[in-house]
Amino acid sequence: MKCCPKRRYLLLLGTLLLFSILIAACSQQPQTVEVTRVVEIPGAEVQVEVPGPEVEVTRIVEVMVEPEMEEPVSAVAVVPFEEQWASSPHADASAEAFVHWNEDDPAEVPTSCAKCHSTPGFLDYIGADGTEANVVDNPAPIGTTVQCDACHNDVTVNMTSVLMPSGVELMGLGDESRCMQCHQGRESTVSVNAKIEEAGLTDSPDEISEDLGFSNIHYYAAAATQYGTLAMGGYEYDGKAYDSKFDHVDGYDTCISCHDSHTLEVQVEECTVCHTDVTSVEDFVNVRMQGSLVDYDGDGNMEEGIAFEIEGMREMLYQAIQAYANEVTGTPIVYNSERHPYFFIDANGDGTPGEDETDGYNAWSPRLAKAAYNYQVSVKDPGNFAHGGKYTIELLYDSIENLNEALSEPVDLSNARRIDHGHFAGSEEAFRHWDEEGMVPGSCSKCHSAAGLPQFIHEGVTTSQPTANGLMCSTCHSDVGEFTIYEVEQVTFPSGATVGFEDLESNLCINCHQGRESTASVNNAIGDAPGNEVLEGLGFRNVHYFAAGATLFGGEVQGAYEYDGQEYVGRNEHVGGFDSCVECHSVHELEVEVGECADCHDGVESKEDLVNIRVSEIDYDGDGNVDEGIAGEIQTMADALLVAIQANATNNAATDSIVYSPARYPYFFIDANGDGVYDEGDTERYVTWTPDLLRAAYNYQYVQKDPGAFAHNGQYVMQFLYDSIASMGGDVSAMTRPAVPPAE
Repeated sequence: MKCCPKRRYLLLLGTLLLFSILIAACSQQPQTVEVTRVVEIPGAEVQVEVPGPEVEVTRIVEVMVEPEMEEPVSAVAVVPFEEQWASSPHADASAEAFVHWNEDDPAEVPTSCAKCHSTPGFLDYIGADGTEANVVDNPAPIGTTVQCDACHNDVTVNMTSVLMPSGVELMGLGDESRCMQCHQGRESTVSVNAKIEEAGLTDSPDEISEDLGFSNIHYYAAAATQYGTLAMGGYEYDGKAYDSKFDHVDGYDTCISCHDSHTLEVQVEECTVCHTDVTSVEDFVNVRMQGSLVDYDGDGNMEEGIAFEIEGMREMLYQAIQAYANEVTGTPIVYNSERHPYFFIDANGDGTPGEDETDGYNAWSPRLAKAAYNYQVSVKDPGNFAHGGKYTIELLYDSIENLNEALSEPVDLSNARRIDHGHFAGSEEAFRHWDEEGMVPGSCSKCHSAAGLPQFIHEGVTTSQPTANGLMCSTCHSDVGEFTIYEVEQVTFPSGATVGFEDLESNLCINCHQGRESTASVNNAIGDAPGNEVLEGLGFRNVHYFAAGATLFGGEVQGAYEYDGQEYVGRNEHVGGFDSCVECHSVHELEVEVGECADCHDGVESKEDLVNIRVSEIDYDGDGNVDEGIAGEIQTMADALLVAIQANATNNAATDSIVYSPARYPYFFIDANGDGVYDEGDTERYVTWTPDLLRAAYNYQYVQKDPGAFAHNGQYVMQFLYDSIASMGGDVSAMTRPAVPPAE
């Protein structure tokens, strides 16, 4: 006889339960088990065998069986992880999260709350009860918590995505998607904007309206914090970029890899491998990683944990909120984290919540509603410093900055910092450029993803990689426990030249800080075409950004365009002990070690002073000033080159007038009004390139995109600028081309 699905389930259950009985029988101690009560369907022959006295029966679970069952069922079981679950907040039947509705009429959990505050509601939301998914169809009965079958059922076993309040669906998840269904908050940038629009205040940031109220993110929205701008759980201001998902390290970047999935406790013992000062949950507030090397709250303390940086920023925001309420809305405001609706009218004007503050705040403007929302976001995820601390800091900073626009005495942000140094600035374009695609292509992943460089070092190739929130420890360290670095002896540059520092750490740097073009690639694009004739299909070649390694090695790697018949200096070796990347820059902050420079260069007290350094009495740019730094000499020559480029384009009847914008791709545009300056009307990319014009424009861009070129190899830079000006017909009569030292 063919076995029905229910029969197969019960036979499997019986086998497992029999196994548990045998284990219990062999034990010297009484075992706590469950007995399955079999509820008969008429016509079925069923009996229950209860174990002997050595087994303590604690709970009865009912299972339905069908009449065609031929064998009696003996069912005794232990619920896995029940003890751990029973000690967790998910099982606390007396908690406000589960009893809030007990006195309501009717006493039920409404559809707006049932998803996360009852097991039936959660099953309803995910569609495990046969109803439509992603919506709660019915109120849930009171009296349940988050029980086993909420997370363990036929739907959750295949769950890989979660729909966030912003409407964004995060996909490709694992079992952590079960946690994220509830720990996501209930509001977002999208919903806050929608309420402002509904009140008709989109273009009136400081207008008060009774139609606008406070938006509460809700509680423990850890997933919204962790996924940052991908989820838009905080209020994200127009024109600002935000950190993406905080990935931490491999193996510890999901809910259930950091928290025990049943007790919910952080697995502290796992953290101590890297965070050696952590011995308890309380110690996590002191954690600060090497990617956090700025003073976010501006209090002068860069040793404190990120939790305290957030706390400092939050205090500044509260100051701004109260100042705005006093000055702009005219209704003082206080905040009480323990009492709904959290923001109240400050009845006695003392700035602190007390018994007199009972009226919910009612003088909301869009600007105040946005800032108050972000304040609440920072409060209601107490683990935000670990889940996504930098995203939280960005939200707080931007809220203060926005409120300051309306204050006569703005809150001082001069010492505060919004983002990290470059490698860890996850909110910036270098890492956020590919968010819409969701992957960083292989042509970019070596330097713009966390895993691209290790892949290149191991395999010699790069493939598409997930978008990253900045570089990670594992990008440069082969062992994040011992913090050993990847050892790279030699690095190949875009020209094909292979070079390397004796200092292997610096070789990691120049794998990326080398540019993407060279003399060779420009020549390949031009071929044998005549220099002053428009070459159809020729496009601008962009060296890319911060090609410091190419500048430093100069003529050895030909990163700039080097003209035929000219000689160029090679590597700038500076002085012993200060002639590699990590000898002059701190490896994590990336800042120049100014204190070291001051030993030889008088007058250098800050990085701003570096541009004043010069070691020659030659007036290279011909302006008569031999006291300015080499940076000044280079700037004059670069300015002269741009003038020469524009004159060359204007004088050639076959080419268009040209302008340059350093901030907008593809940088060179048609000068629509012929004024020589980039403006809003100059939107069409420049396309009438001659080979001569392209070579010179490439070198001009090269200088703009290595802001430290004067220090990396000033002699090399002035050589190719001089040659570029001359190639454009510019006047170099007063200039001096740096000489190439004779070979030793």
